[in-house]
Amino acid sequence: MHDDFNDLLMALSEDDRARVAARLSRQDLAKGAMLHDPGNPIDYCYFPSGAAVASYRVVLADGLAVETATVGREGALGGVVSHGPIPAFARSSVLQGGTFLRIALRDLDQLKQGIPAVERLFDRYADCFMAQVLQSTACDAAHTIEQRVARWLIAATWRSGSNKLVMTQEQMGELLGIGRTYASRVLQRFKDNDLIEIRRGRLIVIDQDAVRSAACGCNAAIASHYATVLGGIYPE
Repeated sequence: MHDDFNDLLMALSEDDRARVAARLSRQDLAKGAMLHDPGNPIDYCYFPSGAAVASYRVVLADGLAVETATVGREGALGGVVSHGPIPAFARSSVLQGGTFLRIALRDLDQLKQGIPAVERLFDRYADCFMAQVLQSTACDAAHTIEQRVARWLIAATWRSGSNKLVMTQEQMGELLGIGRTYASRVLQRFKDNDLIEIRRGRLIVIDQDAVRSAACGCNAAIASHYATVLGGIYPE
């Protein structure tokens, strides 16, 4: 997988993509790097590329930061449909290190105004992203912790293109808002059934079909909506 490959940008025509690319800069970011922090102005929009993955987390009053959405090479983070400077509501940070393409929000606004196809693309992506958030909210309310963990693992391997995830059991529990104890129990069951391996700081999915079977249907529902609205850029 090429480091600079972002499916959302690739959905543009070659000419329009070249005009956007002229405003992009490349950054290689490590896991944990902050993209946006709540209350701070959003100055840049980021496009995860290749195996890079980022996440949005809402920071609660007690300091717990719960993941609300994951974004990989199918999408973008920051200023997707806004015009002008706005403060970040959620924290966005790098979940899987790699290459990110970055554009200043003022440049993105100019491109949206000058190239109708760019504005349409971002509007349609915003619809897909909202569908992802809504589906995730329903999943968290209705499905078991085992189904949610399996759903997350499959989505993460889709986006990164790798079965090796830089993730501890404690981080998994924090991301899903379930705590380390619950996350560890589920992951240990998956390990005992030879679905995954647990190594120091890593989770390795060794039987993707079995993990997919343990998950709910939420990933498939999101992928279907992306396919209808954006021509199937969601990783599969």
